[in-house]
Amino acid sequence: MTNQDDLPQEKASAEQIYESAQKSNKLVFMLPLLFFIAMVILLFSGLGKDPTKLDSQLIGKSIPTFQKSRLLDANALVTDADIKGPALINVFGSWCPSCYHEHPHLMKLAASNENIKIYGLNYKDTRSKGLKFINDLGNPYEIIIFDENGRLGIDLGVYGAPETYVINERNKIIYRHVGIVSDKVWKKKIKPLLKLSSGSDLSSDTDGADK
Repeated sequence: MTNQDDLPQEKASAEQIYESAQKSNKLVFMLPLLFFIAMVILLFSGLGKDPTKLDSQLIGKSIPTFQKSRLLDANALVTDADIKGPALINVFGSWCPSCYHEHPHLMKLAASNENIKIYGLNYKDTRSKGLKFINDLGNPYEIIIFDENGRLGIDLGVYGAPETYVINERNKIIYRHVGIVSDKVWKKKIKPLLKLSSGSDLSSDTDGADK
């Protein structure tokens, strides 16, 4: 049985519960609005940015120190000292569908009179599948680094494949392209960075090259 003296206290408790429920309802109704505002901010922050160009902490820095085996010769080692810029470092894998579309462009570039060096990074692949990829499609690379465990790729900040890093004559990374290096990408984005013109003479380090 309820005592009359307890009624004000019960009334106060009921009001507190009601106010708490009202606040919770307001919060529930506000969540979709807050989510929408956050999505709009993310959308507008990405406008005008090139989706094929990802920031890299290594831009302006030298390529990582490494020692790996070569794809074409498991007994031969390749280190960062063997990489001579200006050049491209192209990340590829037999598991990457886009790499099959990109490869003819790289073959064309390697056979052109641009005399640009391209180094390959066979990323998270098996040696047999990497070799089949090259044997079937051709080899545009000076040297192919076999990065089976992806360690060098991690040090470079690789997200996947294909990716291409542009290095200058001091072996510093000056640009990173995510996606296929097509003729258009080469002419409009990469070639100007290397300051090349048709017929320019860039000496190629062919000692021990995987060609």
